[in-house]
Amino acid sequence: MKRLVIVGTQWGDEGKGKITDFLAQNMDVVVRFQGGNNAGHTVVFNHKKHSLHLLPSGILNPKIMNIMANGMVINPKALVDELSKIQEYQLIVSDRAHVVLPFHIELDKAKESSKGNLKIGTTHKGIGPTYTDKASRIGMRMSTFVSEKLMPERLKSLIELKNIELVNHQIKPLSYEEVLKEYREYANQIRPLVKDTSVYLNQVIEDDKLVLFEGAQGVLLCLDHGTYPYVTSSSPTAASVPLNTGIAPWLIDGAIGVTKAYTTRVGEGPLPSEIHGELADQIRIKGNEFGTTTGRPRRIGWLDTVVLKHSKRVSGLSYLAITLLDVLTGLDTIKIVTNYNFNGTIIDSIPAEISDFDSCQPITIETPGWKEDITQVRSFEGLPINAKKYLKLIESLVDVPIAIFSVGPDRNQTIVIKNIIGDGKDD
Repeated sequence: MKRLVIVGTQWGDEGKGKITDFLAQNMDVVVRFQGGNNAGHTVVFNHKKHSLHLLPSGILNPKIMNIMANGMVINPKALVDELSKIQEYQLIVSDRAHVVLPFHIELDKAKESSKGNLKIGTTHKGIGPTYTDKASRIGMRMSTFVSEKLMPERLKSLIELKNIELVNHQIKPLSYEEVLKEYREYANQIRPLVKDTSVYLNQVIEDDKLVLFEGAQGVLLCLDHGTYPYVTSSSPTAASVPLNTGIAPWLIDGAIGVTKAYTTRVGEGPLPSEIHGELADQIRIKGNEFGTTTGRPRRIGWLDTVVLKHSKRVSGLSYLAITLLDVLTGLDTIKIVTNYNFNGTIIDSIPAEISDFDSCQPITIETPGWKEDITQVRSFEGLPINAKKYLKLIESLVDVPIAIFSVGPDRNQTIVIKNIIGDGKDD
């Protein structure tokens, strides 16, 4: 495959950054196609950890061109801050991406806190309000933001409008002069990076280059196909890539679904396979299951193949990449969710109504665990027999082949079972 999408198959935090970083080393271009700095990718290379929030995961390799596409919402302050920590890179930013401004962040905090029991657990990064303004057709695109002529007047009208909302939430109104002074400087730094990324990307594809598309969050946080309303404000599915990047759907060759060897979730909402108590704490600590962006402890569950099959159906998965397999080392037995019991009926799909999903009870099978340390394993054959059986069981239940698995955070702890990247040349 020459044009491949990285898809998170669960609720995010599956290790997409690690897999993207690993695959990106053989790619020409890496494209981030949705979301904002509410997401966090952790990439470890040579024992050094890099936390990325806005930037595509190929940014650490100066030979790779990175694209922030039109489906993203971009906080200029956060972007400038992230870029300041990287010495050498290639990056272009879509002129059609929408801009996160200070009032978006304040309104995100205010609206979330006012929801009480209906709160969804946002990261307070202003992502939802920015996408709301985009849909309401009052948002600011990057093309306007970097325009010395257009930005001041547009910013003034937006602040006047949003200050009314802020006051209604008992929040101090913003000073137009102060915001303009700060954000004009960000615009000056970002301006050289802003281009029509659709034109560039289509030319890259015409030139037969290798392209990797990555989103933020996972399929179960998709606005349309996720566990609504506990979702993000965009779609991280492979289906959204054409719209969010400006290419034709048939130019996508396939998708690799990234999943942990177990399940995690941050924030509110159902998690049928959830584990509590000492075992959950053990997995959480061993897997370092704390949010990259917020530091919040993640909820822990067994691997849920109903969730994986849902992601396969609504997004399309050509292959799986299994991460954090090493975290399960030491368990006597490991459970896998195969179906749900919904009010006495056995189902293998996720109900649309969140209260129905919350009523689902997991049906599990057990498989023997392994005690051997697998962090130094560098091939499928080198795994303990029960670890191999566990991976084969996942393949069988989901009916998607596993192309990659990882046994630790470093890039060299990622093992390829099947090479899925094309060489960019005619066969």
